[in-house]
Order: sequence, then C-alpha cells, then structure tokens
Amino acid sequence: MASIGASELVCSLPPHRPELSRITTVVAPSAVDRLYAASTLAFSQFPGGGLQTKIFSWIFGPNSLSKNGTFLLVQLQLWPLLVPNLVKLGLLPLCQSSVELEADKQCQWLLHRHFRALTFSRNLLFSLPISAEPNSNSSRTIFSSSSSLSCSSYSNSSVKELQNPTPKRDNHFVILGIETSCDDTAAAVVRSNGEILSQVVSSQADLLAKYGGVAPKMAEEAHSQVIDQVVQEALDNAYMTEKDLTAVAVTIGPGLSLCLRVGVQKARQIAGSFKLPIIGIHHMEAHALVARLTEKDLQFPFIALLISGGHNLLILARDLGQYVQLGTTIDDAIGEAYDKTAKWLGLDLRRSGGPAIEELAKEGNAKSVNFSVPMKQHKDCNFSYAGLKTQVRLAIESKKIDAKIPISSASKEDRLARADIAAAFQRIAVLHLEERCERAIQWALKMEPSIRHLIISGGVASNHYVRSRLDMVVKKNGLQLVCPPPRLCTDNGVMVAWTGIEHFRMGRYDPPPPVEEPENFVYDLRPRWPLGEEYAEGRSDARSIRRARLHPSLTSIIQASSQQ
Repeated sequence: MASIGASELVCSLPPHRPELSRITTVVAPSAVDRLYAASTLAFSQFPGGGLQTKIFSWIFGPNSLSKNGTFLLVQLQLWPLLVPNLVKLGLLPLCQSSVELEADKQCQWLLHRHFRALTFSRNLLFSLPISAEPNSNSSRTIFSSSSSLSCSSYSNSSVKELQNPTPKRDNHFVILGIETSCDDTAAAVVRSNGEILSQVVSSQADLLAKYGGVAPKMAEEAHSQVIDQVVQEALDNAYMTEKDLTAVAVTIGPGLSLCLRVGVQKARQIAGSFKLPIIGIHHMEAHALVARLTEKDLQFPFIALLISGGHNLLILARDLGQYVQLGTTIDDAIGEAYDKTAKWLGLDLRRSGGPAIEELAKEGNAKSVNFSVPMKQHKDCNFSYAGLKTQVRLAIESKKIDAKIPISSASKEDRLARADIAAAFQRIAVLHLEERCERAIQWALKMEPSIRHLIISGGVASNHYVRSRLDMVVKKNGLQLVCPPPRLCTDNGVMVAWTGIEHFRMGRYDPPPPVEEPENFVYDLRPRWPLGEEYAEGRSDARSIRRARLHPSLTSIIQASSQQ
C-alpha cells in the first residue's frame, strides 16, 4: 500500500482517549466504537508492551468486548504499513522507529505532539480486510474471515443504541457539560465513571473589574464571543469530537436569561446536529451534586449549603431530584456582599471580591468595627445581606475611604482602616452562615436522622475562612464537612456534565432537538427556578422575599413526571 499523504489524514474518526496504564472493559454502543473495540490489542497477551503495542493501543483505544473475548490482532497487518507513513510525514523520526526504544517516552511524544496527524484516515480504516483470530479461551468471533472494516457491515440497531441510549447505572458513556448562567463560559467532558476528560473556563474578570459586577448585556456578548472556542477546546482536550459524545448537558436555570440563552443555543446546536439527547440542568443542583463526583462514597440524604454571587441556599437532599428547601436569601446573597464590599474598599475585582476580601482581612482586626449579625430575630434558616452591605458602606464613609484610590496606592493608615472593615465584614458575614447552618442541621436531622454529611459548594465555598468556620459547626453536630476542590466550587462545566450523568442514568433527558430550529423558537430558560419545596418551618414572612415563581421547582417537576 502506498504511503498516506498528510492531506488524507482526517479527524472524523478520533481515537479514544489514551489510558495506557489500565484496560477498560466496555460493551461499545456504536458501530465505530465496536470497530475500535474489536481492533484493540489484548494487553493480557502483550504484558510487556512496546512502542508497537502502545501506538496501536493509543490509536484504537484500550477497550475490549469482554474480559475473555476475541481480539483481532490487526496490528500485525497494519504496523508495517504504519511506520513508513509516520516517518514520511515526519511524525516518527526514522532513528526512533524501532520498537526496542523506550515505549513510554516515544508514545508520549507521539500522543502529546501529534494527536491529530496520527488519526487514521477513513479510507485506511475502512478498506483493509482483516480476519478474526479467536482467543483460545473463547469461541466467539466478531467478524468472519471475509469481513471488512465497513460501516455498512453493521445493523442499524447499533446506531439506534447511540442515538437513544438506554440509561443504565453500569453503562459507560461520555457527556459534554455547558455552563453560561452568569459570568463564566465553561465546558467540560466527563465520563460516567467520574473521570474528568477536560475542563475549560473562560472568565469575565476584566468585565467584572470594569463594571464592578455583572452587566447582563456585556456578559451575554462575552459568552457569545467565546462559546464556540470553549466547547471546541473542551472536546480537543478530551481527544474527542461530537461523534464520541453520548449526550449534552446544559444549564437552563436559574441565572441571567441573556447568558443562559447562549449556552442553551450551543447545546441544542450540537445535540441536533449529532442526534444526541439533551439534558437541562439546574445550576444549584449541579453545585450540590458535584460533591458526589469528588466523594464517591457520598450517599443521600445529605445537607447542602450553596453560596455564590447570586444565591444562598440551604437544602436537604433526600435523593436525586428530591430536595427540601430549608432556607434561601430574601434579598442579596453573600457573594454579592463580598463583591460590593471589595469594590467600595478599592480592591482588585479581577480575582472577584471573595479572595480579595479574605486576603486583606488577614491584616485587620475583626472586632475593631461593630457590625450586627443579620436577622437575629428571625428563627429560621433564611439569609439577608442587604443590611450588612449598608452597614459596611456607612463605615467606609465614616472613615473617609476613597474607593477610587486602589488599595495598592493607599497609605499605611488608610490600608489598615480598609483591612479592619474587611475583617469585620467577613466575620459577621460568615457568622450569619454559621447560625443558619446550625439551625438547618437540627431541622434536617428531624426529617432524616441518617444524615452524615454537610456539603458546601458554590463560588464562596472556595473561601478558606468560610470552610474553616463551617467545619467547626459541622463537627460540633457530629457530621462531616464535604467541600469540592476550589476549581469545582466556582461555576464550571464539570458540575453540569456530572449532574447530567446522574440524571441520564435515571432516564431523565430529552430527545435530540431538530437540526434547524425556527428563528422565533422560544428556548426553555428558567432564570428563577426553585430547587425544592420550602420546609414549612422555614417559610419567611419578610416582605422583601419574592414569592412569584416563573417555573415550578425541580423537585415538583420530577415528582409529577414520576407519577405520570
């Protein structure tokens, strides 16, 4: 066979992500996956490996149809053809083409520098006739001796399996998660076993610094400019294309409508073009469930405190999709209070208000300014930070602090005054969390005595001071605090993909949307979307709490669906 030209190499059939250190056993759902699986090397038959073994394992993926199944030792036929092409294309130096060289180093060199070029051309993969050589321990064969590598040799049923996957808890599948609910554009690719294949986040830190917060229209434009790049980078980093995905998960609420629309449009475009199921995700549920990705033994029921720039939420998670709202914010969330305080103190908002306040607070005296704890008279689990913000603003005015002068240019005395306010604000803001969590734990244990964990997640949960203070509260009540790593606390695509995986297993997903949707199509966006039903004792009589609901809670929707 003649050498393959560079122009003939295409990326339409990408290999599986390389996992050279172990063998994954999986029943591949699609015709293409069956091709890769059937063409895989049996590592058990080549225990030592070598460059030849690893190269072919990388190309076809380390999957087998069964532990004792049949393996087509296609490498014996293709290796002599592959090496000259690699050398000719400059992908494999002639002096390093021997299989006797260090396999690991050589394979890593090929993997990291020449992924795209090493993807086989469709013509090469689909034109070579190969024969099955059954394992001595099995009589099962995948292809007959006259079979060829052609998509037409598969029945339509295997394609239907991919387009309409049957949700099973032990299935191996891959989901793309897309998040654009506020000021971060994020995408990630995650396997059903919890392996994070890629994670990409594009921050709008410069816009936050410029406007002192989130400007919805500016945020929407920023999302639109980078969404294609972010999603493509997530796929590339996972060594996949849209054809390798099982489904697409996307945040549909709560959040800013203009921002949510960007992510939903992109997700529906991908799902429609590649006939993939689509899963609408509740942003706050995703924050709560990402802890089950990092803590494999975390089981329902548990308590979750979700704290971010736009939300304060205390929930009892009884099961997947079954939540009781113990408390919520009646006006401003803690993240909003952090951001505004940081802005008034002249801090650098490119890192967001939380980290800036926490760092400056270390230099101040937390008891030098007397702020009162919000809602002391309310014996519930709801939150309010509007009053604390007012207290902070008045304290800043009384000390004649000019926010136009950045902290880096402030005098020593001015910097100390700002640090004292930052420390005092942080102490009271977190003390409000502590008091509410203490009461929520007592309420939750009455309903579910088997609770053992309290999860904190959301952007503010990455604050070390918040974590340390809440850890003391949790331990005092005999529970264990679970905190996802900081990169999974802020808005990200991993939490969306993982929540999609959890619901996909239960069969909760929508069919692929049409390839082309009318211009006047109304997207299902839920900017104000409760997660669970309110606990009776937790209902607030505060006049400022907004009762109007544009959408029923996620819990009520799932309950209604299960009854039908």
